[in-house]
Amino acid sequence: MEPIESSQSDAIFFDDVTIQRGSLTILDHVTAHVPAGSCTAIIGPNGAGKTSLLMSLLGEIPYRGTVSIHPGKDGKPLRFGYVPQRLNLDRGMPLTVMEFLVMGIQKKPLWLGINPKLRDESLHLLSLVHADNLGTRKIGDLSGGELQRVLLALALRQDPELLVLDEASAGVDFRGEQLFCELLEELRQKRKFTQLMVSHDLGMVAHHATHVICLSRRVVAEGSPAQVLNSETLMELFGIHMGLIRTAQDSRHGGTCD
Repeated sequence: MEPIESSQSDAIFFDDVTIQRGSLTILDHVTAHVPAGSCTAIIGPNGAGKTSLLMSLLGEIPYRGTVSIHPGKDGKPLRFGYVPQRLNLDRGMPLTVMEFLVMGIQKKPLWLGINPKLRDESLHLLSLVHADNLGTRKIGDLSGGELQRVLLALALRQDPELLVLDEASAGVDFRGEQLFCELLEELRQKRKFTQLMVSHDLGMVAHHATHVICLSRRVVAEGSPAQVLNSETLMELFGIHMGLIRTAQDSRHGGTCD
């Protein structure tokens, strides 16, 4: 690969990022960029360091190298939203979706009622993710796809300029994952944020991503889906068979990503 340098068009630039745990190297001199306004996907096999790269960005894990976060449009630090891979949740907890959305910001105890302004804001967030009907549901009763939308609504409360998702659709059926990707595409176009996601679904990446980082402890390839989702790169990443390569390519050719 040609040496990569930071650009003013980048939202994020990872420069020579290395992460080690004892004698084990998690990431090995990773240099990659996330173009502003893009839907950037990080793909790679299990143990490739995908989540660790996100954690370096979020300041949750020590690393060597530099992670440059370019300012937002107003010159202030970039506003982040984060949708985790899973939520450690007591399913028996009698907490409604509405209470879940406000519990981190409402000052008075929830049993005294929800602040009307916060309620209206939360209803608006739920409408953005097409989940208007979930406000009164118990959080523990939600399906995987419904919980996914609620977590996305929570992330949107920050009005993020960068939305980070760590395999947020893992455990959701194919149709639910497809609908979630379409929702993210709609939101990104309307709200003009940069999207950085870890994904295991090559078909969805080919269809929705505009930029791809192929990671296996180091950067194997980086570029548009048309540039990097090829047999050579996927074979190096996954040892993948040609049937799945063709699936990714077919999805890319039929996609609508910008």
